[in-house]
Amino acid sequence: MPSTHDNPAPPRADPRAALLRDPNFRWLTSGSALTMLGDQFTLIALPWLVLQMTGDTLVLGTVLALMSVPRALFILIGGALVDRYSPKEVLMLTKYINLVLLALLSGLVLTGTLTLWMVYALSLAIGLSTAFSIPAGTSLMPHVVPRAQLQAANGISLGLRQLTMFLGPLLAGLLIVLFGDGSAGTASATGIGIAFALDALSFGVSAWTLAKVRTLAAAAPAAASSAAPQAVLASVAQGLAHFWRDAELRTCFLYWSAIALFIMGPIHIAVPVLASSTPTLGAAAFGTMLGAHGAGTLAGMVASGMFPRLRVGSLGLTILVFDAIIGLLFIPMGMINAVWQGAALMLAIGLLGGFMQVRVFTWIQQRVPPMLIGRAMSLFMFIFMGLAPISAAVTGWLMKSITLTQLFAASGGTLVVLVALAFVLTPLRQVTDAPAAAR
Repeated sequence: MPSTHDNPAPPRADPRAALLRDPNFRWLTSGSALTMLGDQFTLIALPWLVLQMTGDTLVLGTVLALMSVPRALFILIGGALVDRYSPKEVLMLTKYINLVLLALLSGLVLTGTLTLWMVYALSLAIGLSTAFSIPAGTSLMPHVVPRAQLQAANGISLGLRQLTMFLGPLLAGLLIVLFGDGSAGTASATGIGIAFALDALSFGVSAWTLAKVRTLAAAAPAAASSAAPQAVLASVAQGLAHFWRDAELRTCFLYWSAIALFIMGPIHIAVPVLASSTPTLGAAAFGTMLGAHGAGTLAGMVASGMFPRLRVGSLGLTILVFDAIIGLLFIPMGMINAVWQGAALMLAIGLLGGFMQVRVFTWIQQRVPPMLIGRAMSLFMFIFMGLAPISAAVTGWLMKSITLTQLFAASGGTLVVLVALAFVLTPLRQVTDAPAAAR
């Protein structure tokens, strides 16, 4: 009788290696990475341009609001249109729109003809465009790679995004310093104009790479188009009703809404205030802490791809355990007096958050029916883009009455309490990774 050792089971194939051999995935991720890198140039160049033009933080706030408010208001409609027309079609259109807008902005800066009202108008247009590009971009991956490879694909894609968020500002800052930062007026803002031009170029090249992508189940859109299309708002309402009827989705979305309202504001507002108000810290320390958080997030995303089945029981219980640890790590942030302390805490917080971000993205994409993915991802992004600014405003008001130490302790403690309530009162701890159709 032959030994079982004569015919060993073949080793499990590495899903990341299979993805990297897939030309569709390579075209999609390379174009996405290029666009995300270009976005960082605009995120650095636009605020700097406004400050050099006006020196007024109120004007800067107005510009940023013109970009963020329309994005939050229209992102759910964007998700409905993505589901109606396909994420690839919507994403391609937004790439062409952003190419035109950023090329126009670049030309106006380089020719010295830019005025403030033009900045307002272009900022509003860019914000509206992102309301449709974000749900399209986050919904496309399930249409390109098989369901079994989604976690590995999201791990690579989100990891590249985190890497561009680290490298982009450094490259943009260097470019602006070398070629002109507008300190002597818009006539000397060559570096800023080039930054916008490079972002426009990134959209043009990524539109070309996106055209190379072939989606799965090409016949599905044609079949879906045989039914009469719904009105957009009715489509949004249908998606929200579906998510509400799904107990696990409803629980997760409500839990994440509470996180966005009670936790995101202190994270975005209190950390820079801590660095600026602590004598032993400062701007360099703030950059170091943000860099540590970014490095931790990237490491967590890589770990999620390397250990896709790592769990503390179920997926839901893992979310709760990780969030409780993050809350406990957040409590001592207000008492730090050395850079290494803040960097170590932010590194650990980023590591846990990055690990779960990949898994959560994948879980939503696998659980929701394909015809609702756009609306699901737009709702998920709305929670953090629409509710987080409210949290930031409340945090700014609270900081007039309490100390930083109290704010960090209250925020971390609130997160731990939210975790405990979700564990006791909701079915979140029972949420599993299995797609809805498989249960």
